[in-house]
Amino acid sequence: MSASRRSGATDELGPDDPDGPEESGGSDLLAALLDGMDAALCAFDADGVVTHWNREAERILGWTAAEAVGRHGFAGWAVRSADAEEVHARLMSAMHAPGRQVHEFALVTKDGGRVLVRTQSAAVRGPDGKPAGVYCAFSEVHAQIDLERSIALSEALFEDASWGVVLVDADLRPAVVNAHAARALGIGRTSALGRPLGELLAQGVEELESALTHVLAEGAPPAPAEMWVAVRTPEGERRRCWRSGFVRLASPLAEEPVPLGVGWLFLDVTEAKQGEQEGALLRFRTNQLHRAARAAAECEDPAEAATVHLDFALAGFADHALLDRVAGVPRAEGEEAAGPVRLVRLAATPAGAPGPSVPTGAAGLPVRYGEGHPALQCVERAGAVRADAPGSAERAREWALERQWPGDAVHALCAVLRSRGRTLGVVTFLRGAGRSRFERVDAVYAEDVAVRVAAALDLADAVRRGPAG
Repeated sequence: MSASRRSGATDELGPDDPDGPEESGGSDLLAALLDGMDAALCAFDADGVVTHWNREAERILGWTAAEAVGRHGFAGWAVRSADAEEVHARLMSAMHAPGRQVHEFALVTKDGGRVLVRTQSAAVRGPDGKPAGVYCAFSEVHAQIDLERSIALSEALFEDASWGVVLVDADLRPAVVNAHAARALGIGRTSALGRPLGELLAQGVEELESALTHVLAEGAPPAPAEMWVAVRTPEGERRRCWRSGFVRLASPLAEEPVPLGVGWLFLDVTEAKQGEQEGALLRFRTNQLHRAARAAAECEDPAEAATVHLDFALAGFADHALLDRVAGVPRAEGEEAAGPVRLVRLAATPAGAPGPSVPTGAAGLPVRYGEGHPALQCVERAGAVRADAPGSAERAREWALERQWPGDAVHALCAVLRSRGRTLGVVTFLRGAGRSRFERVDAVYAEDVAVRVAAALDLADAVRRGPAG
Protein backbone atom coordinates (compact mmCIF):
# COMPACT_ATOMS: atom_id res chain seq x y z
CA MET A 1 0.00 0.00 0.00
CA SER A 2 1.59 3.32 -1.04
CA ALA A 3 0.65 6.77 0.17
CA SER A 4 -2.49 7.58 -1.87
CA ARG A 5 -6.07 6.67 -1.21
CA ARG A 6 -5.46 4.04 -3.76
CA SER A 7 -1.97 3.87 -2.25
CA GLY A 8 -2.25 6.02 0.88
CA ALA A 9 -2.27 9.70 -0.28
CA THR A 10 -4.89 11.57 -2.32
CA ASP A 11 -7.68 14.17 -2.45
CA GLU A 12 -6.64 17.76 -1.67
CA LEU A 13 -2.91 17.02 -2.07
CA GLY A 14 -3.13 14.73 -5.11
CA PRO A 15 -5.72 13.42 -7.58
CA ASP A 16 -7.53 10.22 -6.71
CA ASP A 17 -8.14 8.96 -10.23
CA PRO A 18 -5.63 10.45 -12.65
CA ASP A 19 -6.94 11.28 -16.11
CA GLY A 20 -3.76 10.67 -18.01
CA PRO A 21 -0.10 9.72 -17.90
CA GLU A 22 1.10 13.10 -16.58
CA GLU A 23 -1.33 13.08 -13.67
CA SER A 24 -0.50 9.46 -12.91
CA GLY A 25 3.21 10.22 -12.92
CA GLY A 26 2.69 13.21 -10.60
CA SER A 27 0.64 11.12 -8.17
CA ASP A 28 3.25 8.36 -8.15
CA LEU A 29 6.01 10.91 -7.57
CA LEU A 30 4.09 12.46 -4.67
CA ALA A 31 3.52 9.03 -3.14
CA ALA A 32 7.22 8.18 -3.48
CA LEU A 33 8.27 11.47 -1.90
CA LEU A 34 5.92 11.04 1.04
CA ASP A 35 6.95 7.45 1.63
CA GLY A 36 10.64 8.36 1.48
CA MET A 37 10.43 11.03 4.18
CA ASP A 38 12.23 10.49 7.47
CA ALA A 39 9.40 12.22 9.35
CA ALA A 40 5.92 10.83 9.80
CA LEU A 41 3.37 12.81 7.81
CA CYS A 42 -0.39 12.85 7.63
CA ALA A 43 -2.81 15.36 6.12
CA PHE A 44 -6.46 16.28 6.63
CA ASP A 45 -8.92 17.95 4.32
CA ALA A 46 -11.06 20.88 5.41
CA ASP A 47 -13.52 18.47 7.08
CA GLY A 48 -10.82 16.76 9.11
CA VAL A 49 -10.70 13.57 7.04
CA VAL A 50 -7.28 11.90 6.72
CA THR A 51 -6.07 12.17 3.13
CA HIS A 52 -2.39 11.19 3.42
CA TRP A 53 -0.45 8.76 5.60
CA ASN A 54 3.14 7.82 4.86
CA ARG A 55 5.29 4.83 5.81
CA GLU A 56 7.03 6.57 8.74
CA ALA A 57 3.61 7.28 10.31
CA GLU A 58 2.82 3.61 9.86
CA ARG A 59 6.13 2.64 11.51
CA ILE A 60 5.53 4.84 14.57
CA LEU A 61 1.85 4.05 15.20
CA GLY A 62 1.40 0.71 13.44
CA TRP A 63 -1.64 1.83 11.43
CA THR A 64 -1.31 1.26 7.70
CA ALA A 65 -2.26 3.80 5.07
CA ALA A 66 -5.30 1.69 4.12
CA GLU A 67 -6.49 1.79 7.74
CA ALA A 68 -5.80 5.50 8.25
CA VAL A 69 -6.82 7.26 5.03
CA GLY A 70 -10.51 8.17 4.99
CA ARG A 71 -10.99 8.30 8.77
CA HIS A 72 -12.34 11.45 10.37
CA GLY A 73 -9.64 12.75 12.66
CA PHE A 74 -7.89 10.53 15.19
CA ALA A 75 -10.94 9.84 17.32
CA GLY A 76 -11.58 6.21 18.14
CA TRP A 77 -8.31 4.84 16.79
CA ALA A 78 -5.17 7.03 17.12
CA VAL A 79 -6.02 8.94 20.32
CA ARG A 80 -7.95 8.18 23.46
CA SER A 81 -11.59 9.20 23.40
CA ALA A 82 -11.03 11.65 26.25
CA ASP A 83 -8.34 13.46 24.27
CA ALA A 84 -9.86 13.22 20.78
CA GLU A 85 -11.76 16.51 20.78
CA GLU A 86 -8.85 18.57 22.10
CA VAL A 87 -6.34 16.98 19.74
CA HIS A 88 -8.64 17.46 16.74
CA ALA A 89 -9.29 21.12 17.60
CA ARG A 90 -5.60 21.91 18.03
CA LEU A 91 -4.66 20.21 14.78
CA MET A 92 -7.36 21.85 12.71
CA SER A 93 -6.67 25.28 14.23
CA ALA A 94 -3.54 25.40 12.11
CA MET A 95 -5.76 25.76 9.02
CA HIS A 96 -6.63 29.33 10.02
CA ALA A 97 -3.38 30.28 11.78
CA PRO A 98 -0.33 31.85 10.15
CA GLY A 99 2.87 29.80 9.92
CA ARG A 100 3.40 26.51 11.70
CA GLN A 101 2.12 25.35 15.06
CA VAL A 102 3.98 22.94 17.32
CA HIS A 103 2.14 20.62 19.72
CA GLU A 104 2.85 17.51 21.73
CA PHE A 105 0.23 14.74 21.83
CA ALA A 106 -0.03 11.25 23.22
CA LEU A 107 -1.17 9.05 20.31
CA VAL A 108 -2.37 5.45 20.47
CA THR A 109 -0.59 2.72 18.52
CA LYS A 110 -2.38 -0.13 16.79
CA ASP A 111 -1.39 -2.59 19.50
CA GLY A 112 -2.86 -0.34 22.21
CA GLY A 113 0.31 1.35 23.40
CA ARG A 114 0.83 5.06 23.72
CA VAL A 115 3.60 7.17 22.23
CA LEU A 116 4.31 10.84 22.86
CA VAL A 117 4.86 12.74 19.60
CA ARG A 118 5.77 16.29 18.70
CA THR A 119 3.83 17.69 15.75
CA GLN A 120 4.29 20.58 13.36
CA SER A 121 1.06 21.58 11.63
CA ALA A 122 0.37 24.13 8.89
CA ALA A 123 -2.46 24.98 6.52
CA VAL A 124 -2.72 23.60 3.00
CA ARG A 125 -4.21 26.12 0.56
CA GLY A 126 -6.16 25.38 -2.58
CA PRO A 127 -5.78 27.01 -6.02
CA ASP A 128 -7.93 29.92 -4.86
CA GLY A 129 -5.62 30.56 -1.90
CA LYS A 130 -8.22 29.54 0.66
CA PRO A 131 -7.45 26.93 3.38
CA ALA A 132 -8.15 23.47 1.97
CA GLY A 133 -6.79 21.33 4.78
CA VAL A 134 -3.92 20.75 7.18
CA TYR A 135 -0.73 18.76 6.96
CA CYS A 136 0.88 17.41 10.09
CA ALA A 137 4.46 16.15 10.40
CA PHE A 138 5.26 14.35 13.61
CA SER A 139 8.02 12.34 15.29
CA GLU A 140 8.55 10.64 18.59
CA VAL A 141 9.45 13.16 21.27
CA HIS A 142 12.59 11.33 22.37
CA ALA A 143 13.88 11.35 18.78
CA GLN A 144 13.17 15.06 18.50
CA ILE A 145 14.86 15.71 21.83
CA ASP A 146 17.90 13.70 20.70
CA LEU A 147 18.08 15.83 17.57
CA GLU A 148 17.78 19.05 19.56
CA ARG A 149 20.46 17.85 21.95
CA SER A 150 22.77 17.06 19.05
CA ILE A 151 22.23 20.51 17.58
CA ALA A 152 22.70 22.16 20.98
CA LEU A 153 25.88 20.15 21.57
CA SER A 154 27.28 21.18 18.19
CA GLU A 155 26.54 24.85 18.85
CA ALA A 156 28.07 24.67 22.34
CA LEU A 157 31.22 22.96 21.04
CA PHE A 158 31.76 25.62 18.44
CA GLU A 159 31.04 28.54 20.74
CA ASP A 160 31.72 27.82 24.41
CA ALA A 161 33.95 24.72 24.55
CA SER A 162 37.13 25.02 26.63
CA TRP A 163 39.06 22.82 24.18
CA GLY A 164 39.76 23.17 20.50
CA VAL A 165 37.32 21.69 17.99
CA VAL A 166 38.11 21.59 14.27
CA LEU A 167 36.10 19.88 11.54
CA VAL A 168 38.48 18.80 8.79
CA ASP A 169 37.06 17.88 5.38
CA ALA A 170 38.10 14.89 3.28
CA ASP A 171 40.87 17.02 1.70
CA LEU A 172 42.37 17.61 5.17
CA ARG A 173 41.43 21.29 5.23
CA PRO A 174 39.61 22.96 8.14
CA ALA A 175 35.90 23.41 7.41
CA VAL A 176 34.78 24.69 10.82
CA VAL A 177 36.96 26.02 13.65
CA ASN A 178 35.72 26.96 17.10
CA ALA A 179 36.89 29.98 19.06
CA HIS A 180 39.28 28.04 21.33
CA ALA A 181 41.01 26.35 18.37
CA ALA A 182 41.36 29.66 16.56
CA ARG A 183 43.13 31.16 19.59
CA ALA A 184 45.40 28.12 19.87
CA LEU A 185 46.32 28.40 16.19
CA GLY A 186 46.81 32.15 16.49
CA ILE A 187 44.47 32.89 13.59
CA GLY A 188 40.91 34.03 13.00
CA ARG A 189 38.07 31.51 12.76
CA THR A 190 37.20 32.38 9.18
CA SER A 191 40.74 32.91 7.90
CA ALA A 192 41.64 29.32 8.86
CA LEU A 193 38.92 27.77 6.70
CA GLY A 194 39.99 25.91 3.58
CA ARG A 195 43.72 26.46 4.14
CA PRO A 196 46.24 23.58 4.17
CA LEU A 197 47.33 22.56 7.65
CA GLY A 198 50.92 23.31 6.65
CA GLU A 199 50.02 27.00 6.53
CA LEU A 200 48.62 26.90 10.06
CA LEU A 201 51.39 24.90 11.79
CA ALA A 202 55.16 25.24 11.45
CA GLN A 203 55.96 21.75 12.78
CA GLY A 204 54.00 18.57 13.45
CA VAL A 205 51.93 18.80 10.25
CA GLU A 206 53.05 15.41 8.91
CA GLU A 207 52.08 13.61 12.10
CA LEU A 208 48.70 15.36 12.25
CA GLU A 209 47.86 14.70 8.59
CA SER A 210 48.86 11.05 9.02
CA ALA A 211 46.45 10.74 11.97
CA LEU A 212 43.62 12.39 10.02
CA THR A 213 44.18 10.12 7.02
CA HIS A 214 44.12 7.06 9.29
CA VAL A 215 40.84 8.14 10.86
CA LEU A 216 39.24 8.70 7.44
CA ALA A 217 40.29 5.20 6.37
CA GLU A 218 40.03 3.17 9.57
CA GLY A 219 37.90 5.13 12.02
CA ALA A 220 38.59 6.74 15.37
CA PRO A 221 41.61 5.56 17.40
CA PRO A 222 40.89 3.90 20.76
CA ALA A 223 42.64 6.58 22.85
CA PRO A 224 43.73 10.22 22.57
CA ALA A 225 47.11 10.98 21.03
CA GLU A 226 49.61 13.56 22.26
CA MET A 227 51.19 15.57 19.46
CA TRP A 228 53.93 18.17 19.62
CA VAL A 229 53.42 21.00 17.15
CA ALA A 230 54.91 24.41 16.53
CA VAL A 231 52.53 27.34 16.15
CA ARG A 232 53.53 30.52 14.36
CA THR A 233 53.19 33.62 16.54
CA PRO A 234 54.35 37.24 16.15
CA GLU A 235 57.14 36.41 18.61
CA GLY A 236 58.24 33.38 16.56
CA GLU A 237 57.47 29.66 16.63
CA ARG A 238 56.08 28.29 19.88
CA ARG A 239 56.11 24.54 20.64
CA ARG A 240 52.92 23.15 22.13
CA CYS A 241 51.71 19.68 23.08
CA TRP A 242 48.09 18.99 22.14
CA ARG A 243 46.24 15.95 23.48
CA SER A 244 44.07 15.12 20.48
CA GLY A 245 41.02 12.95 19.92
CA PHE A 246 39.57 12.13 16.51
CA VAL A 247 36.17 10.94 15.26
CA ARG A 248 35.21 10.10 11.71
CA LEU A 249 32.18 11.99 10.38
CA ALA A 250 29.85 10.10 8.05
CA SER A 251 26.69 11.28 6.33
CA PRO A 252 23.49 9.95 7.98
CA LEU A 253 21.63 10.37 4.68
CA ALA A 254 23.68 7.93 2.61
CA GLU A 255 23.01 4.20 2.42
CA GLU A 256 26.74 3.50 2.57
CA PRO A 257 28.89 5.36 5.12
CA VAL A 258 30.36 8.28 3.19
CA PRO A 259 33.17 10.07 5.07
CA LEU A 260 32.48 13.77 5.35
CA GLY A 261 35.70 14.46 7.20
CA VAL A 262 37.13 14.21 10.69
CA GLY A 263 36.21 15.88 13.94
CA TRP A 264 39.45 16.85 15.70
CA LEU A 265 39.25 17.81 19.37
CA PHE A 266 42.39 18.89 21.22
CA LEU A 267 43.48 20.28 24.56
CA ASP A 268 46.75 22.08 25.27
CA VAL A 269 48.72 20.01 27.82
CA THR A 270 52.10 21.62 27.26
CA GLU A 271 52.66 22.71 30.86
CA ALA A 272 51.64 19.30 32.22
CA LYS A 273 53.87 17.43 29.76
CA GLN A 274 56.81 19.70 30.44
CA GLY A 275 56.30 19.13 34.16
CA GLU A 276 56.25 15.37 33.61
CA GLN A 277 59.40 15.51 31.50
CA GLU A 278 61.22 17.69 33.99
CA GLY A 279 60.17 15.39 36.84
CA ALA A 280 61.36 12.30 34.96
CA LEU A 281 64.63 14.02 34.06
CA LEU A 282 65.21 15.08 37.67
CA ARG A 283 64.58 11.54 38.92
CA PHE A 284 66.99 10.10 36.35
CA ARG A 285 69.75 12.58 37.14
CA THR A 286 69.32 12.14 40.88
CA ASN A 287 69.58 8.39 40.40
CA GLN A 288 72.72 8.85 38.29
CA LEU A 289 74.33 10.97 41.02
CA HIS A 290 73.45 8.32 43.59
CA ARG A 291 74.88 5.51 41.49
CA ALA A 292 78.00 7.55 40.75
CA ALA A 293 78.58 8.19 44.46
CA ARG A 294 78.30 4.48 45.26
CA ALA A 295 80.64 3.50 42.42
CA ALA A 296 83.16 6.23 43.33
CA ALA A 297 83.21 5.06 46.93
CA GLU A 298 84.66 1.74 45.75
CA CYS A 299 87.55 3.40 43.89
CA GLU A 300 90.89 3.15 45.64
CA ASP A 301 92.29 6.07 43.65
CA PRO A 302 90.36 9.34 44.19
CA ALA A 303 91.39 10.49 40.69
CA GLU A 304 89.62 7.45 39.27
CA ALA A 305 86.58 8.35 41.37
CA ALA A 306 86.54 11.76 39.66
CA THR A 307 86.29 10.14 36.21
CA VAL A 308 83.60 7.77 37.49
CA HIS A 309 81.46 10.77 38.43
CA LEU A 310 82.09 12.19 34.98
CA ASP A 311 81.07 8.99 33.17
CA PHE A 312 77.83 8.59 35.09
CA ALA A 313 76.93 12.24 34.48
CA LEU A 314 77.47 11.89 30.74
CA ALA A 315 74.64 9.36 30.25
CA GLY A 316 71.69 11.11 28.58
CA PHE A 317 73.24 14.51 29.27
CA ALA A 318 76.01 15.19 26.76
CA ASP A 319 78.12 13.58 24.05
CA HIS A 320 81.57 14.49 25.34
CA ALA A 321 83.17 15.49 28.63
CA LEU A 322 86.55 17.14 29.28
CA LEU A 323 88.25 17.47 32.67
CA ASP A 324 90.85 20.25 32.96
CA ARG A 325 92.94 21.06 36.03
CA VAL A 326 94.39 24.48 36.92
CA ALA A 327 98.14 24.32 36.40
CA GLY A 328 100.16 24.97 39.54
CA VAL A 329 98.76 25.56 43.01
CA PRO A 330 94.92 25.97 43.19
CA ARG A 331 93.89 29.57 43.66
CA ALA A 332 91.72 30.59 46.61
CA GLU A 333 88.80 33.03 46.35
CA GLY A 334 90.04 36.62 45.99
CA GLU A 335 93.67 35.57 45.65
CA GLU A 336 95.67 37.42 42.99
CA ALA A 337 96.82 35.23 40.10
CA ALA A 338 100.56 35.00 39.48
CA GLY A 339 99.94 34.92 35.72
CA PRO A 340 97.38 33.98 33.13
CA VAL A 341 95.23 30.97 33.91
CA ARG A 342 96.51 27.74 32.37
CA LEU A 343 94.60 24.48 32.26
CA VAL A 344 96.01 20.95 31.98
CA ARG A 345 93.85 18.16 30.53
CA LEU A 346 93.35 15.35 33.08
CA ALA A 347 90.71 13.21 31.31
CA ALA A 348 88.46 13.20 28.26
CA THR A 349 85.90 10.90 26.72
CA PRO A 350 86.94 9.25 23.43
CA ALA A 351 86.27 11.56 20.48
CA GLY A 352 85.43 8.82 17.98
CA ALA A 353 83.05 6.47 19.82
CA PRO A 354 81.25 6.30 23.18
CA GLY A 355 83.26 5.01 26.10
CA PRO A 356 84.57 5.78 29.58
CA SER A 357 86.78 8.79 30.21
CA VAL A 358 90.44 8.27 29.41
CA PRO A 359 93.18 9.89 31.57
CA THR A 360 95.36 12.23 29.50
CA GLY A 361 97.95 14.92 30.02
CA ALA A 362 100.55 12.89 31.89
CA ALA A 363 103.15 15.32 30.64
CA GLY A 364 101.39 18.21 32.34
CA LEU A 365 101.41 20.43 29.26
CA PRO A 366 98.75 23.18 29.26
CA VAL A 367 95.90 23.00 26.76
CA ARG A 368 96.16 25.64 24.00
CA TYR A 369 93.07 27.61 24.98
CA GLY A 370 92.86 31.01 23.36
CA GLU A 371 91.92 34.22 25.09
CA GLY A 372 88.21 34.38 25.93
CA HIS A 373 87.81 30.61 25.84
CA PRO A 374 84.67 29.47 27.76
CA ALA A 375 86.76 27.24 30.07
CA LEU A 376 89.03 30.16 31.00
CA GLN A 377 86.00 32.41 31.54
CA CYS A 378 84.56 29.74 33.83
CA VAL A 379 87.70 29.78 36.02
CA GLU A 380 87.80 33.57 36.14
CA ARG A 381 84.13 33.91 37.04
CA ALA A 382 84.03 30.81 39.29
CA GLY A 383 80.65 30.00 37.69
CA ALA A 384 79.07 28.08 34.83
CA VAL A 385 79.47 29.32 31.24
CA ARG A 386 77.38 28.23 28.23
CA ALA A 387 78.37 28.60 24.57
CA ASP A 388 76.79 27.65 21.22
CA ALA A 389 78.24 27.35 17.74
CA PRO A 390 77.08 29.91 15.16
CA GLY A 391 76.00 29.46 11.55
CA SER A 392 76.33 26.45 9.28
CA ALA A 393 77.70 22.98 10.02
CA GLU A 394 81.09 23.89 8.51
CA ARG A 395 81.30 27.05 10.56
CA ALA A 396 80.30 25.10 13.67
CA ARG A 397 83.10 22.60 13.07
CA GLU A 398 85.65 25.40 12.77
CA TRP A 399 84.24 26.95 15.93
CA ALA A 400 84.71 23.69 17.87
CA LEU A 401 88.22 22.97 16.60
CA GLU A 402 89.35 26.51 17.39
CA ARG A 403 88.43 25.82 21.01
CA GLN A 404 90.25 22.48 21.13
CA TRP A 405 87.00 20.52 21.24
CA PRO A 406 85.82 17.56 19.10
CA GLY A 407 84.66 18.70 15.66
CA ASP A 408 81.04 17.59 16.15
CA ALA A 409 80.54 19.79 19.24
CA VAL A 410 77.83 22.44 18.81
CA HIS A 411 76.78 23.26 22.39
CA ALA A 412 79.11 23.64 25.38
CA LEU A 413 78.66 23.96 29.13
CA CYS A 414 81.60 24.64 31.45
CA ALA A 415 81.27 24.17 35.23
CA VAL A 416 83.97 25.26 37.68
CA LEU A 417 85.61 22.76 40.06
CA ARG A 418 85.60 24.24 43.57
CA SER A 419 86.71 22.59 46.81
CA ARG A 420 87.66 24.09 50.20
CA GLY A 421 87.29 27.59 48.82
CA ARG A 422 89.71 27.03 45.93
CA THR A 423 89.28 26.71 42.18
CA LEU A 424 90.75 23.40 41.03
CA GLY A 425 89.74 23.41 37.36
CA VAL A 426 86.88 23.07 34.90
CA VAL A 427 84.67 20.28 33.62
CA THR A 428 83.27 20.84 30.12
CA PHE A 429 80.24 19.03 28.69
CA LEU A 430 79.69 19.08 24.92
CA ARG A 431 76.64 18.25 22.81
CA GLY A 432 76.39 17.55 19.09
CA ALA A 433 73.90 18.91 16.56
CA GLY A 434 71.37 16.20 17.40
CA ARG A 435 70.79 17.62 20.88
CA SER A 436 69.29 20.85 22.14
CA ARG A 437 71.35 23.62 23.68
CA PHE A 438 72.15 23.58 27.40
CA GLU A 439 69.56 25.30 29.58
CA ARG A 440 69.71 26.69 33.10
CA VAL A 441 68.50 23.41 34.60
CA ASP A 442 71.40 21.66 32.82
CA ALA A 443 73.85 24.11 34.35
CA VAL A 444 72.54 23.27 37.83
CA TYR A 445 73.08 19.56 37.19
CA ALA A 446 76.58 20.19 35.81
CA GLU A 447 77.44 22.18 38.95
CA ASP A 448 76.29 19.26 41.13
CA VAL A 449 78.57 16.94 39.18
CA ALA A 450 81.43 19.45 39.39
CA VAL A 451 81.18 19.57 43.19
CA ARG A 452 81.66 15.80 43.40
CA VAL A 453 84.48 15.77 40.85
CA ALA A 454 86.26 18.61 42.66
CA ALA A 455 86.00 16.80 46.00
CA ALA A 456 87.53 13.67 44.45
CA LEU A 457 90.39 15.65 42.86
CA ASP A 458 91.05 17.50 46.11
CA LEU A 459 91.22 14.15 47.91
CA ALA A 460 93.59 12.81 45.26
CA ASP A 461 95.92 15.78 45.90
CA ALA A 462 95.81 15.19 49.63
CA VAL A 463 96.57 11.48 49.24
CA ARG A 464 99.42 12.20 46.87
CA ARG A 465 101.04 14.73 49.20
CA GLY A 466 100.63 12.46 52.21
CA PRO A 467 100.78 13.50 55.90
CA ALA A 468 103.87 15.57 55.33
CA GLY A 469 102.11 17.67 52.68
